[in-house]
Amino acid sequence: MPTICTFRGIRIYINWHDHLPPHFHAEYAGMSVVIDINDIDILEGQISDKQLKMLLGWAALHQEELLENWELASKGEETFAITPLA
Repeated sequence: MPTICTFRGIRIYINWHDHLPPHFHAEYAGMSVVIDINDIDILEGQISDKQLKMLLGWAALHQEELLENWELASKGEETFAITPLA
Protein backbone atom coordinates (compact mmCIF):
# COMPACT_ATOMS: atom_id res chain seq x y z
CA MET A 1 0.00 0.00 0.00
CA PRO A 2 2.07 2.90 -1.21
CA THR A 3 1.56 6.15 0.68
CA ILE A 4 1.00 8.93 -1.84
CA CYS A 5 0.60 11.83 0.61
CA THR A 6 0.71 12.69 4.29
CA PHE A 7 -0.45 15.97 5.81
CA ARG A 8 -1.74 17.13 9.19
CA GLY A 9 -1.67 13.59 10.53
CA ILE A 10 -3.64 12.13 7.60
CA ARG A 11 -1.99 9.31 5.63
CA ILE A 12 -3.33 8.73 2.10
CA TYR A 13 -2.64 5.57 0.12
CA ILE A 14 -3.86 3.44 -2.77
CA ASN A 15 -3.83 -0.35 -2.61
CA TRP A 16 -2.24 -2.34 -5.43
CA HIS A 17 -4.80 -4.01 -7.71
CA ASP A 18 -7.77 -2.75 -5.65
CA HIS A 19 -11.41 -3.07 -6.71
CA LEU A 20 -13.47 -0.51 -8.63
CA PRO A 21 -14.55 2.28 -8.42
CA PRO A 22 -11.28 4.23 -8.37
CA HIS A 23 -10.68 5.24 -4.77
CA PHE A 24 -8.07 5.95 -2.15
CA HIS A 25 -7.76 5.19 1.54
CA ALA A 26 -7.00 7.68 4.31
CA GLU A 27 -6.14 7.13 7.97
CA TYR A 28 -6.19 9.59 10.82
CA ALA A 29 -5.93 8.93 14.57
CA GLY A 30 -6.96 5.29 14.30
CA MET A 31 -9.91 6.06 12.01
CA SER A 32 -10.06 5.27 8.31
CA VAL A 33 -12.11 6.27 5.30
CA VAL A 34 -12.31 5.24 1.65
CA ILE A 35 -12.93 8.07 -0.84
CA ASP A 36 -14.28 7.67 -4.38
CA ILE A 37 -11.93 9.61 -6.67
CA ASN A 38 -14.51 10.40 -9.36
CA ASP A 39 -17.20 11.72 -7.01
CA ILE A 40 -14.90 12.92 -4.19
CA ASP A 41 -17.28 11.27 -1.74
CA ILE A 42 -17.07 8.72 1.08
CA LEU A 43 -17.48 5.08 0.07
CA GLU A 44 -17.01 3.72 3.58
CA GLY A 45 -15.59 4.53 6.99
CA GLN A 46 -15.28 7.79 8.83
CA ILE A 47 -12.82 10.30 10.21
CA SER A 48 -13.40 13.49 12.17
CA ASP A 49 -15.27 16.29 10.39
CA LYS A 50 -12.35 18.74 10.34
CA GLN A 51 -9.97 16.22 8.77
CA LEU A 52 -12.64 15.01 6.36
CA LYS A 53 -13.21 18.53 5.05
CA MET A 54 -9.47 19.01 4.53
CA LEU A 55 -9.19 15.60 2.88
CA LEU A 56 -12.08 16.18 0.47
CA GLY A 57 -10.75 19.62 -0.45
CA TRP A 58 -7.29 18.19 -1.07
CA ALA A 59 -8.80 15.38 -3.18
CA ALA A 60 -10.76 17.86 -5.32
CA LEU A 61 -7.56 19.83 -5.99
CA HIS A 62 -5.61 16.69 -6.93
CA GLN A 63 -8.31 14.59 -8.60
CA GLU A 64 -6.39 14.12 -11.86
CA GLU A 65 -3.23 13.05 -10.03
CA LEU A 66 -5.26 10.64 -7.89
CA LEU A 67 -6.74 9.06 -11.02
CA GLU A 68 -3.25 8.76 -12.54
CA ASN A 69 -2.01 7.05 -9.37
CA TRP A 70 -5.05 4.75 -9.37
CA GLU A 71 -4.22 3.65 -12.92
CA LEU A 72 -0.58 3.03 -12.03
CA ALA A 73 -1.44 1.04 -8.90
CA SER A 74 -4.06 -1.01 -10.73
CA LYS A 75 -1.33 -2.09 -13.16
CA GLY A 76 1.11 -2.86 -10.34
CA GLU A 77 3.29 0.08 -11.33
CA GLU A 78 4.98 2.53 -8.99
CA THR A 79 2.83 5.46 -7.82
CA PHE A 80 4.07 9.00 -7.25
CA ALA A 81 3.77 11.40 -4.33
CA ILE A 82 1.13 14.13 -4.44
CA THR A 83 1.71 17.54 -2.86
CA PRO A 84 0.18 17.82 0.63
CA LEU A 85 -1.91 20.69 1.92
CA ALA A 86 0.25 23.61 2.98
